[in-house]
Amino acid sequence: MTAPPDDCLARNEWICGEYLTTRRHILLDAVLQHLQLTAISVLIGLALALPLAVVARRWGWAAGPVLAVTTILYTIPSLAMFSLLLPVYGLSKSLVVAGLVLYSLTLLVRNILAGLRAVPAETRQAARGLGYGPIRLLLTVELPLALPAAMAGLRIATVSAVSLVTVGAIVGFGGLGNLIYAGMNTYFKAQVLTASVLCVVIAIVADLLLLAVQRLLTPWTRAARG
Repeated sequence: MTAPPDDCLARNEWICGEYLTTRRHILLDAVLQHLQLTAISVLIGLALALPLAVVARRWGWAAGPVLAVTTILYTIPSLAMFSLLLPVYGLSKSLVVAGLVLYSLTLLVRNILAGLRAVPAETRQAARGLGYGPIRLLLTVELPLALPAAMAGLRIATVSAVSLVTVGAIVGFGGLGNLIYAGMNTYFKAQVLTASVLCVVIAIVADLLLLAVQRLLTPWTRAARG
């Protein structure tokens, strides 16, 4: 009678400390790529969403088209989105980043615009009475007051990006998704579970960090609740 393997890797167990110790460099590289793709995508999305929301707020006729286009982009399935972008970017990190940026626009534009629209009209009028021009009014009054809504959108967009990065495994740039995809193909239990858990941890930590930043940037919201 053959004796069972003496280590969890050989037994292909779901929870295996041996996997963590022997594959730590592979895990670290995957985590770093996952973080890089997420951060770049969200930052580019934010850089595009902010002016779009400002334009939609400043000129009411633009709000409908901006929201309609970003909403349509969000409804496109991720595999279809990457396929549509493939002729432009090829099999590269840029393909994944471009797809994630387009998905983030809906969440970011809607929340930033909602925050700008929530600024009281009397606050704007008071600032104009003090001699504030459009740019100064936007930077020192409207955007600070819109921060809670904008940060809420940023948190959702970031958590969503952490999840969607894994789909990039289909083109070889999916961070931890590469390990999940390879592990599922070979039924490597420890790899699938470890990479999946790390994705969840990254999403939770990112959300908590952004929540802490939001509280630091908006102390008046805590005072109001108090």
